[in-house]
Amino acid sequence: MWIQSIVRPRGAVRRTAPVAALASALLGLGAHAQTAAPAPSAAAAHALPTLTVSEPEPGSLTAPSVARQRQAVEQTAGSVGFIDNATLLDRYQSNLRDVLQEAPGVFTQNRYGQELRLSIRGSGIARSYHVRGVELLQDGIPTNLADGSGDFYEIDPMGLRSTEIYKGGNALRHGASTLGGAINFVTPTARTALAPNIMQLSGGSFGTLQASGQVSRVLGDVDLLANVTASHADGWRAHETGNYGQFNGNLGYRLGPSAETRFYLGVYATNQQLPGTLTLADALADPRKAGAGVLAQKQARDMRVQRLANRTSVALGDGQLDLDSWLIHTDMFHPIFQVLTLNGNTWGLAPRYSRSWQIGGHRNDLTVGARITSGDYEASRFVNAGGVAAAPTLNARQKALNYEAYAENHWYVSPELAVIAGVKALRSERRYLDRGLPAQPAERADQADFSGLNPRLGLLWQPRRNIQVFANVTRSQDVPDFTDLTQTFGASSRFVPLASQRAWTMEIGTRGRSGPWSWDATYYRSWVRGELLQYTVDPAVPASTFNAGRTLHQGIELGASLELARNLVPAAGDTLVLNQLWNWSDFRFRGDPQHGNNAIPGLPRHLLRTSLTYAQANGFYVTPTLDWVPTGAWVDYANTARTPRYALLGLKLGATLRDGLSFFVDLRNLTNRRYVADFGTVLNASAGAPASTFYPGAGRSIHAGLRYQF
Repeated sequence: MWIQSIVRPRGAVRRTAPVAALASALLGLGAHAQTAAPAPSAAAAHALPTLTVSEPEPGSLTAPSVARQRQAVEQTAGSVGFIDNATLLDRYQSNLRDVLQEAPGVFTQNRYGQELRLSIRGSGIARSYHVRGVELLQDGIPTNLADGSGDFYEIDPMGLRSTEIYKGGNALRHGASTLGGAINFVTPTARTALAPNIMQLSGGSFGTLQASGQVSRVLGDVDLLANVTASHADGWRAHETGNYGQFNGNLGYRLGPSAETRFYLGVYATNQQLPGTLTLADALADPRKAGAGVLAQKQARDMRVQRLANRTSVALGDGQLDLDSWLIHTDMFHPIFQVLTLNGNTWGLAPRYSRSWQIGGHRNDLTVGARITSGDYEASRFVNAGGVAAAPTLNARQKALNYEAYAENHWYVSPELAVIAGVKALRSERRYLDRGLPAQPAERADQADFSGLNPRLGLLWQPRRNIQVFANVTRSQDVPDFTDLTQTFGASSRFVPLASQRAWTMEIGTRGRSGPWSWDATYYRSWVRGELLQYTVDPAVPASTFNAGRTLHQGIELGASLELARNLVPAAGDTLVLNQLWNWSDFRFRGDPQHGNNAIPGLPRHLLRTSLTYAQANGFYVTPTLDWVPTGAWVDYANTARTPRYALLGLKLGATLRDGLSFFVDLRNLTNRRYVADFGTVLNASAGAPASTFYPGAGRSIHAGLRYQF
């Protein structure tokens, strides 16, 4: 959305944060806020609207202020999103769905604990676990493993300062080129934190308890921040207990007036019991029970992850050079149908240079960069003896290596019109070594290599100060990860060579603000070849992956808000705002020999979210919400079964008790509606026994919390 707002000094923010938070979060339901820093030149000032703001801290070379982050995102000639996470602090945040649920075009749905489905424009549409086709970054540095797979557990919703969403090819500025794009979760520094000290405690239904604390200091040229969150939940369902510990810290040092280095440290511990999946009948009739075999196998997913990263930035005249490096150690213990373990390291190096200058009186912005990422992992499997690793069934080594180079240029034909051109070249190598077992010592080595050239061309037109129109065409490429390439057949695992997924995506849209209206609307259409799709044969075994032929993804991503009234109560400084989110998704085969023109199962065709917010300047707010899926998603490729439609009612409210102290209450699924939150796709739901691939949605719940910042 496009809201002119002033960021006050820290002392003032404490009292007004709930109101500013509510206005930004709810009015920004899909439209993007415009809070830009002063422009570097007169030409830039005409090209994009700017608003001088008073900020607690101006940010720094390695970590720009939130206002500058927002401005950079909104210069994208395509569909993007920006969330100021300060607007989410006065609400319950159990996982990333609570961060992303109001972003147009981003589909999120809970499975259990902090595990959820995340899909943008149908990325990983049939994948019922983890993330595919969306690159997750923290502070601009990848958190995914080198093969492209990723988890959500390393991103702490309570430890974020802002969230940047780049859909599809619009993520090129970060080096990403997948169908779904990238999401960059930005943690605060001592120079961008809302206050030197922040504490929050919340709890509620299903044995939920969450505590979070943050401390930051600026000591001359040095600044440091530490954030820690501990969460526990017994879970809505049987055998769903989860315990999470997440630490994020950073230390920055100004090497001089034009250079800075910043180190990031992350430590994450996850102990999550798995409730398993149910048949559709059980998911609706007895949703709280665990799936078949889950208790006997003590199914779980325990993770230990340590992450060390660095960004060093140097200002070079009218440009800037950034050098990112990172090392991630991952240790997984995952008892399911067998006990799966993964232990290894991911490292990467990514230089990037950006420059803005005048060419013949026209503004020109250039970004060039490269990335080298590598991962080496020991992947083993064992017989599951009641949650304990027994006899080995697999002893393998997985190695991934990626070389990427990209460039993107913005040339302003006029102050109102920019032409954007870019390209990314990539080379990805996957090496797999099955060392064999004592009883079968023969080794087997397999490999798959992928390369591609992915261009981008777009236009960004700004006819008025607060209105943008954009259009672009991009090519994306998704390389299969090791979960795709190493598939399970009976009790064994084998390497299955697959092709990469390629797509051309066209999009056109507009975002802006006029009077009481704010909006963000995009239509996109993707022509996909070799789409990586999954289907479930046995609910206990990871789904099998295959390359489809030609498929089509198209949809509408719409977020809109309308200020219905203000000053309803004299001297209250109040507002009444209506917000609407609508995602329309049409994903289907095109002349497939087996599936014809059937819809691709996995996601509902329509997803709507409506909220009405009343807020006062003193920090009080109340927001009823409605989440509505009018038509359930197809479950199978034969299109014989759908999940039931549903509507969920919720209510959020909060208030500032005194300077720096606030509380919130979050009520969800008020009618205790039984529904299906997610599922694994199957080939034909009408053939054979009922498929046990469904995750029931959580029932009625209430959570409340206190936050204190000083």
